[in-house]
This record gives sequence, C-alpha cells and structure tokens, in this order.
Amino acid sequence: MRLDGKVTIITGGGSGMGKTAAELFAREGARVVVSDVSEAAGEAAVAAVRAAGGEATFVRADVSKENDARGMVQHAVAAFGRVDALYNNAGIMPEADHSVIDTDVDTWDKVMAVNARGVFLGCKYAIPQMLEQGSGSIINIASFVAILGCSVPQDAYTASKGAVLALTRSLAVQFAGRGVRTNAISPGPIETPLLMDWLLKDEAAKALRLNRNPSGRFGKPEEIVNVGIYLASDESRWTNGANFVIDGGITVNYF
Repeated sequence: MRLDGKVTIITGGGSGMGKTAAELFAREGARVVVSDVSEAAGEAAVAAVRAAGGEATFVRADVSKENDARGMVQHAVAAFGRVDALYNNAGIMPEADHSVIDTDVDTWDKVMAVNARGVFLGCKYAIPQMLEQGSGSIINIASFVAILGCSVPQDAYTASKGAVLALTRSLAVQFAGRGVRTNAISPGPIETPLLMDWLLKDEAAKALRLNRNPSGRFGKPEEIVNVGIYLASDESRWTNGANFVIDGGITVNYF
C-alpha cells in the first residue's frame, strides 16, 4: 500500500472530492482524519471508510476558525499519534461570487475566510507537528482559475485560490529543508455536487465550459485524488513547491 500507516487529515472530507479522498487514501493504507463542518456528512464518510476496511476518525471543524483548526490537528495526534499529510481540500464557491464590481463584501470575505484563511490555519497547526516528527506533506487544493483569467468571473474564488498558490510556494521554501514538503493541485471543473448543482441549473453555462475543454468532459474526483495520493506518499519525497494542473487541457487551449 502506498500510504501504509500514514496519518492524513482531509478537510472538507464529508462530501465531494474530500469524501472521495478519504475513501481512496484509506484504501492505500492511510489512517484518515475526516474534518468537516457537517457532523452528519463527516460521520457518514468515516462509516464508509470503515465499512471498506479502512481506519478513520471524524472531527468537526470550521477551517476558517482558529480554535477549530487547532483542535483538528490535536484530534489527529490524539487519535493516531502524528500527522503525515494535510490535504487542504475544504472550499466554497457561492453563487453570489461574480466580478469585483457586483460581488458584495460579505461574499468576498466568506470565500476568503474558508478558501485562504482555512489553508493558512491548517498549515499553522499541522506544520509544527510535522517539524517535530521531521517529515510531512502539505497538499493544497487550488484551482486552474488561479493561473488564468476567466470571462465568466468568480473573482473571490479566483483570488482565494491564487492566495493558496502563493502560500504554497512560500511554505515550500521555508520548510522543505526540515522535512516538510508543500505542493498544490489545481483542478479544472470536477464533477462534484458543488459544481454540478450549479451547472445542472444552467445548460448554457455547462455547454460553454465543456466547449472550452479539449477533453470534452469534466474531471472525476478520483482523477484529482490520485495526484494527492502521490503527494502524500514517499514516491514524491523530492517533489516540493509544485503545482499540478489537472484540467483536461483547458489552460493550454486557445481559440
């Protein structure tokens, strides 16, 4: 197993790509800490992991709150004794997020709190534990929109994911020499409830996005999570400061 015994915290692990991550990481032998704001969703994800023979525990945490982030890491250490990987997956993409000229300040602040501050706080408390151990892997989920402009803007989301990429580079420089690697994954549109619930209401928006993708389809959650498994594993021990753009070719397509 590629992750045999490795303790992995997965934020937003109760649904979507986070739930898939919990299941696939556990399948590779990881001991999984599912973190989510929803107790019902988080416990259901843990139950699914255990039903498949994996090892998992749930901790309720709002990643935008410092006490919750601290408690999340403490829970992992209390349950499993260490933290080998932090998969910063939790994120929001509200419908009210548009261009800067018509996005309200509350929406901007809420997106930044979860998507950017949440990554900061997870790292703030997980990295010291990893430094004490002498090893660890930070895996930050960014987005393809952080590296190119979009004619259908979601400016708070885009800015928050740009912040995640900038933070990833800074942490990679600071801590790699002490055994803690930091990398990012920038997915294109993935078939998760967060995206599909929105696009299913708007066939024109769905068609527009598919037309721009050379692959002709949206990505599957496991196609992103498999990159995360690599980054959490010892296979990636010399991978640091990288951003894996997994988008079916959107960012190389010009027409």
